[in-house]
Amino acid sequence: MNEYDVIVIGGGAAGMFAAVQAGYAGARVLLLEPNERLGKKLYITGKGRCNLTNNCSWQEVLKNVPTNPRFLYSALSGFTPEDTISFFESHGCETKTERGNRVFPVSDKSASVVDALKTALGYAGVEIRRARAKELLVENGHISGVRTDRGDYFAPAVILATGGKSYPATGSTGDGCRMAQALGHSIVPPVGSLVPLVEEGDCCAKMQGLALRNISIRLYECTDGATGNRQQATDPDCHSERSEESVSPSSVPCATHAKPVFEEFGELLFTHFGLSGPVILSASAHMEAGKAYTVEIDLKPALDEATLDARILRDFAAAKNRSFENALSGLYPKTLIPVMVARSGIPGDTKVNAVTREQRRALLELTKHFTVAIRGKRPVEEAIVTSGGVSVKEIDPKTMESKLVPGLYFAGEVMDVDAYTGGFNLQIAWSTGYAAAQAAVKGTGNKE
Repeated sequence: MNEYDVIVIGGGAAGMFAAVQAGYAGARVLLLEPNERLGKKLYITGKGRCNLTNNCSWQEVLKNVPTNPRFLYSALSGFTPEDTISFFESHGCETKTERGNRVFPVSDKSASVVDALKTALGYAGVEIRRARAKELLVENGHISGVRTDRGDYFAPAVILATGGKSYPATGSTGDGCRMAQALGHSIVPPVGSLVPLVEEGDCCAKMQGLALRNISIRLYECTDGATGNRQQATDPDCHSERSEESVSPSSVPCATHAKPVFEEFGELLFTHFGLSGPVILSASAHMEAGKAYTVEIDLKPALDEATLDARILRDFAAAKNRSFENALSGLYPKTLIPVMVARSGIPGDTKVNAVTREQRRALLELTKHFTVAIRGKRPVEEAIVTSGGVSVKEIDPKTMESKLVPGLYFAGEVMDVDAYTGGFNLQIAWSTGYAAAQAAVKGTGNKE
């Protein structure tokens, strides 16, 4: 018979790591993966470079988890970012730490991360079979195995690590949630968490391909109704309640009220549909369905208003006989200038020496508070990770074991946990995979 100590379903980050750890703990392990190659999603992570963790404390990781952070306390303290770096370096993947404490392989290739995991799978004696899990088998209320499209396999412990619903072409099709639900588990509907945003209008499309570094963004929820984000930034009837800073009434295009829900410093990308880039992906994790939002961009966060005003005056003084639109090249990227001119309300052919103090103030406000009304998120299939999955209320946070079906364990994105960009989601995969593997092996009575 096809009997094992532990069966792991899913050959992604969490699944491979759980299989390795279970094998190292002395268990006979079977890893089931329907794709031709393991780690298919890992290959495209971080634009092919794979930001495998964040070089910070596990407590700092928790601060970067917007969904169910308390649930991850035991897992992250049990297997930390330091442990992750040590693991990969000891398996042939040298690492380096870049801006924001992001950790990458020295090779700048995701393949180095996958190769390290494959090496570890070999060392751990894990058996790998290409098969799609169709059903979890239960006997007398306890997990007993897995039914696949290539036959049944049996084990007293099964780790479900099938991922969410992002990038379905990589195998994240939601099968794990379906199988867990069939055994009585509650499923929080998966939605895109780290996902680009679609604008209301065509402002961003005019700047398609423009990447901005060292900017800051603030995400506002329009609290006066779902149509609040339909307002234009120049609408004089738009107002914003903001006690910490002086902002013109039209800064945030939400009618009457706007509540800040997230802010971040970093990189942003304008696309044909709206906004993308690390700061936008993180902001998307704070957006709830059915609510209206606006993204406000500070194009010059390093300059306070007085310093920025002095900078504008210097640029204008150096180009006093030029037109307004031709005097902005020192302040903004070329693609951004036509949009800034249009939004400022200052005719582009106005001579710089004719620009009034009030007009200059309007340009300053626009620079510090450039707003984009958001229609919604891109489809969940385009998300880097999904929010939602198996409810953590039904999972033991110390062992990752199901509270409903003994012998069933979970790891990674199949659960309702997600984090910001920066390597935090992969750290969750490693930590929960480790916790599930250790508990699964102990549960079978097979201790190293």
